[in-house]
Amino acid sequence: MFLKGCNTKLTRRAAEVAGITSTLPQPNTRHTATAKRHQAAQLARRVSAIVAAAGPVMEKDVTSVSATGLPRTAVIGVLGGGQLGRMMALAAANMGVRLKCLDPTPDAPAAVAAEHVQGHFRDAEAIEDFVKSKGVDVLTMEIEHINTDALMQAASDVKVDIEPSPATIRVIQDKFAQKQHFAAHGVPLPQFRNIKCRGCMEGTGKAFGYPFMLKAKRLAYDGRGNYVVRSEADIDSAVAALGGFEAGLYAERFAPFVKELAVMVVRSRDGKVVSYPVVETIHKNNICHVTEAPADVPPAVQAKAREVAEQAISCLEGAGIFGVEMFLLGDGTLLLNEVAPRPHNSGHYTMDGCVTSQFENHVRAVLGWPLGETRLTSGCAIMLNLLGEADGDEGVRQAHDLMAKAYNTPGCKVHWYGKDGMKVGRKVGHVNILASSREEARAKLGALDLAGLAALQRSSAAYAAASAASTTCASDGRPLVGIIMGSDSDLATMKAAAAVLEEFGVPLELTVVSAHRTPERMFEYARTAHSRGLKAIIAGAGGAAHLPGMVAAMTPLPVIGVPVKPSGAHLDGLDALLSIVQMPKGVPVATVAIGNAANAGLLAVRILAAHDPRMLDRMLAYQQGMTDTVLGKAAKLEEVGWAAYKV
Repeated sequence: MFLKGCNTKLTRRAAEVAGITSTLPQPNTRHTATAKRHQAAQLARRVSAIVAAAGPVMEKDVTSVSATGLPRTAVIGVLGGGQLGRMMALAAANMGVRLKCLDPTPDAPAAVAAEHVQGHFRDAEAIEDFVKSKGVDVLTMEIEHINTDALMQAASDVKVDIEPSPATIRVIQDKFAQKQHFAAHGVPLPQFRNIKCRGCMEGTGKAFGYPFMLKAKRLAYDGRGNYVVRSEADIDSAVAALGGFEAGLYAERFAPFVKELAVMVVRSRDGKVVSYPVVETIHKNNICHVTEAPADVPPAVQAKAREVAEQAISCLEGAGIFGVEMFLLGDGTLLLNEVAPRPHNSGHYTMDGCVTSQFENHVRAVLGWPLGETRLTSGCAIMLNLLGEADGDEGVRQAHDLMAKAYNTPGCKVHWYGKDGMKVGRKVGHVNILASSREEARAKLGALDLAGLAALQRSSAAYAAASAASTTCASDGRPLVGIIMGSDSDLATMKAAAAVLEEFGVPLELTVVSAHRTPERMFEYARTAHSRGLKAIIAGAGGAAHLPGMVAAMTPLPVIGVPVKPSGAHLDGLDALLSIVQMPKGVPVATVAIGNAANAGLLAVRILAAHDPRMLDRMLAYQQGMTDTVLGKAAKLEEVGWAAYKV
């Protein structure tokens, strides 16, 4: 939501300058002289914003750093003043931006760098008074569990800019509504359903099987609000643990993940989204313990994870940083778990490991400034959370012992949150570990926290085992691609497809199947191909060229036809090509150039790679090899000249 007038035409902007005082909160008996001065300053800033928006006709604010964003002197109000607000305030201070926070605790951590106003971020009156009395120009939050009705009212009453939008916060607050929203926009998710009664639970057990996840729709984080329902006997205890059906519950099919991944995504006011590197998250007692960037997964999985994260944030409204958590299954499938509309624990590594931290980019985004670079500045960045291991002084001592180790380990940066007291599981700080390689970073982590290192190592081993089990190059050697031809005379052409598949390590079968001389064999081959484990069929088409089309009519698998010039024939293969491409609607057959069986093999590999990350990596490497070959030839030609160059 935007300040009134910022996106109107120049005539409307000029009119608003003339009557802007009517849109500002008017003093009342509760407002002090300080509050009045804040209102005057707010008026000046809003006039400056309108002047900047008006373009060259009016003078630009001298503190502007962006043609379309707010000036540096704008005031950011933050709902919540915990450790996220603290780190946001520190980033803002480094940029010369003033940040003020509303938080109910008298010793809010954010007060170290932000002006702290004591009041609850779910209190409508407190929010409105905070915006009015503190001259807030743009309102954001460090926690999503706030009063969205109060946000909407504040936006209406005082025309304050709110980023991300209250509509986005409202969707994300209700995790069932969040799932519905993302499902409607095609984001991959685990199966889920609403739970209203015991019958719903029993039906879910039959539909999803056991175990399945029962989750609270609201106020669920750090493992709170989740319950694993392992059998029908768990139903009553699960519902009771989450507050009963009236509290609002939903169920998810259990996702047998091998890794938990996360991606921070920053969204600008104009809807542009930029993602950070993919991280793996390790949890201890359902609380984030360790993150590692980049995640120890193939490049294809990393690219897909960023794609899913950007897809999710693109369908929301408002600017800011978002944390996107997802599950990676053993077969390479990615499923979105949930989204946080704020800085996130999985993004703390960016403070020292990326060009622009998640906190700086959040400030940039909500002010409407250009977004910063998100790339890593080192080979690997690991974040270790400092969690309370004991209550009271003993917990404080243990935390400081770990900090002492970090200060004696090169490449470690300690961040302390300034919280009073210590409780088991409480987040009191974190350590960022930077290194040139994953191995070096993990060695440093091991010096600080052997359990965290062991958890990462177990995760990598589990993923490797799962990938090996699901890879297309299965250990049992069952063929995944079938190559068939009407006569052995076609082998001279079709063997090129077999050579490509062997190069990529794809198990194959190659045989003769004639559409005319052995029709029963063709019928049997086509109808049983999928049940035998084949994923694609390459069919050579020479002479009458009926084989690809007939097979495609009887199998659910993709069929690739290769036009073959028959040995001793008077035709040149064009007849076979035309036969393949003239298949009727409903019976698709892919094809390649006449005699180019190698491309048919490559297309089959790409079909497999759509569901196999390791095969996708091999295809990417193959493509890079072609690029390197061409560039090498170009360099040689340019070096020796055309006359001396030998092909």
